[in-house]
Amino acid sequence: MEFYQLIKQRESVRSYDPQKKVSIETVHRILDAGRIAPSAHNRQPWTFVVVSSEEMLKKVRPCYHREWFQNAPQILVIVGDKSKAWVRQKDGINSIETDLAIAMDHIVLAAENEGVGTCWILAYDYEILAKAIGLKENETIFSITPLGYPEEGYHKRNNKIRKSLEEVVRYI
Repeated sequence: MEFYQLIKQRESVRSYDPQKKVSIETVHRILDAGRIAPSAHNRQPWTFVVVSSEEMLKKVRPCYHREWFQNAPQILVIVGDKSKAWVRQKDGINSIETDLAIAMDHIVLAAENEGVGTCWILAYDYEILAKAIGLKENETIFSITPLGYPEEGYHKRNNKIRKSLEEVVRYI
């Protein structure tokens, strides 16, 4: 798909077919897009945790109570290690959030290219999720997204309200 069309048609999917899992080959292509994302000083401080088994989904789903999330056949958790991220010496700014946001964005766009729905979520219960996935002491959860195919009959809204270019650009 042409890139500009891809980014225009991408949207957060909130309706998943619980019976239709994404194939492991497709998941690998999507995750590879995250793997090759740029990171500060090329530190790549991420781990992508794919939750697919029914046993683990039952542990993870309580972290976010929306009904559509409960139907997602797979859930991706983006985890980072602050100790592995680049730190700016001048002021101690750690690049972890920027690095993980870039990786997540690559993953979301790759999923769209594969016809796989995603919804970038930050409003989850951190403690429930950390316990469910066995988060290590040095790790932090950045974001989660379902991975799945939209339910039959789902239609993209294609009416996203976005600010005009003139509203968001300043030439100096």
